[in-house]
Amino acid sequence: MGRFKDLLEQQEYIILHGALGTELEFRGHDVSGKLWSAKYLLSNPQLIKDIHKDYIRAGADVITTSTYQATFEGLAETGLSSQEAEELIRLTVILAKEARDEVWGELSDEEKEGRYYPLISGDVGPYAAYLADGSEYSGNYGGITLDELKDFHRQRIHLLLDEGVDLLALETIPNYLEAQALSQLLREEFPDVEVYISFTSQDGKVISDGTPIDKIAELINKTPQILAVGLNCSAPVIYDDFLKELRKKTNKAFVTYPNSGEVYDGNTQSWQDTADTSRTLLDDTIRWHQLGAKVVGGCCRTRPEDIKTLAEFLK
Repeated sequence: MGRFKDLLEQQEYIILHGALGTELEFRGHDVSGKLWSAKYLLSNPQLIKDIHKDYIRAGADVITTSTYQATFEGLAETGLSSQEAEELIRLTVILAKEARDEVWGELSDEEKEGRYYPLISGDVGPYAAYLADGSEYSGNYGGITLDELKDFHRQRIHLLLDEGVDLLALETIPNYLEAQALSQLLREEFPDVEVYISFTSQDGKVISDGTPIDKIAELINKTPQILAVGLNCSAPVIYDDFLKELRKKTNKAFVTYPNSGEVYDGNTQSWQDTADTSRTLLDDTIRWHQLGAKVVGGCCRTRPEDIKTLAEFLK
């Protein structure tokens, strides 16, 4: 640990790995069902590795493991034992490391000198990803408790860290109770980990479950393991307002990786409306950088070409 902090201090921009599930869709693979992209860890992990490699070639500084939807509960529902689920979660880190090493070996010495050796982030997706009902965008978790949420996340975090990730990506968090659970876990059980956390918002004024930004900032500010905070998989148009308000409450670096502006329908597991073409990811990212964004990229429905554009123009 320590490399993520170093990177934040050394670089104006840290470029993130892009979308995985929707990239599989673009390549003709079915990601329907509760496991979404994680089902290819079972049937064809090479597909996951190939996408990792494409994002590294595009210029990503951080490679995110394919554990967003890979949870013990979700894998158990497919018939996997606890031991098999553990092996699969460990595999996600192995695939990311292999992809990094293989692409790094392709680069010339000159190309290597112009880049930072990519970090591996352990993807800690929300409880909503297990529910697979689109609640990433509502934060509606029913009657689950704080301790149940801590239990849901604990073992996966342990495995990711044990397998050697450089940091954790707590992403697409729509629910304040879940943010509390994750914050408590970090402070009580993972004191040395480095983390960024990103929320979802539908209006730029509150996170998806209605929790105001100042309450989120208060939680983040008392969790030293969290080095950067922001939004992901939310429509680009709402980021400016959210970041401006968040900056009034925290001095931490910001994370921004929006979706395309399309809207996800949890009932049909499909993307509705059309992408927001009135703005480019590059232009948005440059503007958000002026508000404090340093960890940047694209989420659902963005592609390796988008990450390549960011890397070429921002570095």
